[in-house]
Amino acid sequence: MGYSLTATVFALKKRTFALTKVYILFMKINLKSGVGQLLFGMKEKDVKAIYGEPSRQFKDDDNNTIYLYNNEKIRLTFYADEDFKLGYLIAAHPDLELFSVKVLGHNWESLKKILEEKGLAGFERETYDSEENLFNEANWVIFRVEFGEVIRVELGATINNKDEFDWKF
Repeated sequence: MGYSLTATVFALKKRTFALTKVYILFMKINLKSGVGQLLFGMKEKDVKAIYGEPSRQFKDDDNNTIYLYNNEKIRLTFYADEDFKLGYLIAAHPDLELFSVKVLGHNWESLKKILEEKGLAGFERETYDSEENLFNEANWVIFRVEFGEVIRVELGATINNKDEFDWKF
């Protein structure tokens, strides 16, 4: 057919690189905005247009809609009292990055130094059983830590000086 094995392998390598690059962008934490292409303020249809149907969805006790995406290891909360806009997410994907540093599995004290160098400082600490939650209110981000390592990141839409959500979409 005119295809050479070398050219096919080269093409596959190039394609794999491109897909990897896109996936890494998907897992980038954008403080005050979301993760990757997910922006606070998106509606369910906007998220589905990007990621497709969730692996599972349900309503919580406040009638918020929750989407779970298993492959992406992300949980999304659409607030019922805000016209079902994306307002909160919990991410546990191993490729999750902040300031070009992989977050999950990172030693908290080491990561904290990096974050402080980038201007992200001032964490409130709460302890629950074997986990610690380290919360930065200015950026509405929580680093969940167990056994000294980050195991999950929670990120929410921030509140502006008018006491309203600062939607990014």
